[in-house]
This record gives sequence, structure tokens and C-alpha cells, in this order.
Amino acid sequence: MAQTLRKPEIIGIARREGKVTVDGLVDHFGVTPQTIRRELKELSDTGELERVHGGAVLPSTTMNIGYSERLGMKQADKVDIARKCAEEIPSNCSIFLNIGTTTEAVASELLNHEGLLVVTNNINIAPILATNPNIEVVVTGGNLRRSDGGLIGDLAIQTIKQFRFDYAVIGCSALHEDGDILDFDIQEVGASKTIIQQSKHVFLAADSSKFERRAPAKIANVSEMDIFFTDKTPPPPFANFCKNHDTQIQLS
Repeated sequence: MAQTLRKPEIIGIARREGKVTVDGLVDHFGVTPQTIRRELKELSDTGELERVHGGAVLPSTTMNIGYSERLGMKQADKVDIARKCAEEIPSNCSIFLNIGTTTEAVASELLNHEGLLVVTNNINIAPILATNPNIEVVVTGGNLRRSDGGLIGDLAIQTIKQFRFDYAVIGCSALHEDGDILDFDIQEVGASKTIIQQSKHVFLAADSSKFERRAPAKIANVSEMDIFFTDKTPPPPFANFCKNHDTQIQLS
């Protein structure tokens, strides 16, 4: 395959998976490691990718990846994470599910539960849960973020403050090795902080690609989470931080 055709596909793989590796691209394209390293350097030089050890990631940005692209990224891993998360949530309790494609996957895995009150600021979750008449669904008000169906702003926060939740499941856009949980939209961050304050148990559901991404706004620290659900063992600094602060890590 010509270099001009490989580069767009490399970027496409990075968008789907969150990261590309030299070894993975060698196997995918059937070319030498030297060829892949050269092309990753060129993509880094043009700002299309950011080099990391062993491969490359999408560049640091203040803008999130589009919803349709996020929906397809690591989809099987999100389902596995969601299934593991749903197993920790009993029937007959109250839950908040926030904005994100992973929390949407959790909603699907809760469909066999009964007696749930689910509150959400994600309009994509409501039709998923509406198929189960034994689940009561409350959608917060707020300003609609048309890009992904999120409800944000003061009205969303005021609605959240009307409840005390047994469980909250939150997603994020990025994770820092020092334990910080990050996102892009400061208004969404405000809602997520309120969700955490109003919940007895807080679960973080995020796939391993979030360690390869960057986002500017801090939601919370993983020390505030009861359980972190993910698909791969986190980097050692993050894993040690969880251990030191009694945050469980559950792998799907």
C-alpha cells in the first residue's frame, strides 16, 4: 500500500482505538518497523498524531472526538466493561448515569434489573431503558449538547441536587497517571462533580484508551471512586494510586 494511502488509515485506526503501535501497524500493513516509525514521525511533525513510546496517539486537544467516532471506538471492550459494572449494581436502587458511550453501554446491561430509578443527563440512555417497564427513568433538564445528546448547565445541576443516589456510574474523556479524571466541557465537569457529591457509591467506567488521551478539565480524582472498571491493567503509577486509596480495579 502506498504511503499516501497508509497515513489516513493509520489516523483512522488511532481514532477508533485511541492509540496505534508500531508492532500493530507492522502486522496490519505488512511493512517494516522502520517504515512505520518514519511515517509516525511524519504524522507527528504535521501535528496529526503525537508520538508515545512504542507508537502514537491522537494529539492533545481542547476538543473531544466526535460522538459517532467515539461510539465505534473499542466497542467490544465497552460492552465487557459495562457488563462487569452492571453486575455490581443490585435491583431496587437509585442510579445516576452520566454522559458518554460507556455509560450508554451500562444502560443496556441494566435492562434485566428490576425496581431501578435511573436518573441521567444523557438523552441517548432514556430510550434504551424505556423498554423495561420495571425501570423508572428521569431525564434532567439542561442545555442540549447536540453533538452527543448530553444535557449540561445550571438546570441539569439543579435537577441532580434534588436526589441522593445509591450508585453513580460516570465516564470520562481522559485519565492521567496521577489519578486525575478528565473531560473537555467545563459545564459537563460541573454536572459530574455534583453527581459524585450526591452519590453513596461512585463507579468509574472507562476503557484503557483513556490513558492515551489528553483533556484539560478535571472532574475528580480516582481516589473518590469506589470501583474503576476497565479492560486492561492501568499503568503502574495509576494502579498504585488506586491501591493506596482503596479504589478497586475490576478488569472486564
